[in-house]
Amino acid sequence: MTSDEALVLSHWLEKLQMTDLSRVVDDPAVWAPIHRIAGPLDKALPELFAPDYDQRVAAARQRLLPQD
Repeated sequence: MTSDEALVLSHWLEKLQMTDLSRVVDDPAVWAPIHRIAGPLDKALPELFAPDYDQRVAAARQRLLPQD
C-alpha cells in the first residue's frame, strides 16, 4: 500500500467509524475487522498529526484519482 493510499484509507475509515456503522455496514461481524485495520494504520501515519493534514489528504486523494 502506498502512503497516499494509506492516508486516504485512514481518513475514510475514521469517517466511517464516526458514523453509525449499522447504517453503512450491514454486517456487524465486519465491524471488528474495520476497527482492527484502522488502529495500526493510524499508528503508521505521522501525517495524522500534521497541521496541514486536510491539505495532505486532499493532495493524496487527487494523486489517486484515475487519469483520464
